[in-house]
Amino acid sequence: MPTSVTLFSTSDNMGGASMGALRLQQALSRYTPLFSQILVQQKQTSSEAVVAYDDSWWGKKKALTRFAGERLYLKAYEKSKEQHWAFDPALFGEDVTDHPFVQKAHILHLHWINHGFLSTKSFQKLADLKKPIVWTMHDMWPFTGGCHHSGDCNHYQVACGNCKFLRYPSEIDLSHEIWERKKKVMDPAALTMVACSDWLADRARQSSLLKDHTVVSIPNPIDTDVFKPIDKKEARWKLNVPQHKHLILFAAMRVDAPMKGFSYFKEALEKMAALYPETKDQVELLIFGQTQGLPALPYRSHHLGRLSDPERIARAYSAASVFVIPSLEENLPYTIMELCLAAPLR
Repeated sequence: MPTSVTLFSTSDNMGGASMGALRLQQALSRYTPLFSQILVQQKQTSSEAVVAYDDSWWGKKKALTRFAGERLYLKAYEKSKEQHWAFDPALFGEDVTDHPFVQKAHILHLHWINHGFLSTKSFQKLADLKKPIVWTMHDMWPFTGGCHHSGDCNHYQVACGNCKFLRYPSEIDLSHEIWERKKKVMDPAALTMVACSDWLADRARQSSLLKDHTVVSIPNPIDTDVFKPIDKKEARWKLNVPQHKHLILFAAMRVDAPMKGFSYFKEALEKMAALYPETKDQVELLIFGQTQGLPALPYRSHHLGRLSDPERIARAYSAASVFVIPSLEENLPYTIMELCLAAPLR
């Protein structure tokens, strides 16, 4: 009987972390003798290897209630609504230990499990099964008191508290409470942490929560049969964008997420248009990602919406003249590595 690995992810197609879990499962299935499957809170793909923990009407309602409950709970603590998605308390979650995928698995592999899927209590129940746990970190959340990226804060190296994301920071604020909950359940766990970049691995090793656990760096898998150079004219034709313009590409799961730096992109475009007005007839923008509406921009823009089809994403990379990444903080995102394969520097 082959070794069985169960991956856990809030979704299988909502951003880079969930796509990373799905692509890893596909790679394990294709290139290793391991038997693998993914347990999610919300299934969005047709993959037979992915199963929602509870796909019933009642299960979906409970998942939505957990998600909404956490957001409402956090609202009383958060400093500003601009930071609404920068912090997760992991207060509510499912006990998934009764699921066959969990019962039969030899190895449990966590990915991005926030938004009401798994809580610290859920983690404790998984750890109590005494099975090896691997946790792939897609941001800093696993070793902080709630934030996904700490910026210039290094409180996670000692004990979180006085959190800059909270309205009333103190040494015993919500971030410290979450840090203590995590420490209690993570310290005794048979836990191996995986970072998708050396930068994140270094930060994890410096953290008070993970300094005594094994931390390794393994990049995200990318399908080189999909992300490869495509003829620029063909890519632009299929995307229905101009053939003879310089296209500047901006891409993110959520375009308006503050960490992605769209405001800096907009400011740079405005300065370029003011300094070089002739570029208004030469340059257009190519943007893909979820947004509630783009602000007024000095150049004509083509918004492709949220892209989940890898082949369409690869076309967007190949269609672009230049790709701009003004992110304030990143963990070697898929966009950078995919772009290097689909539109290598030349």
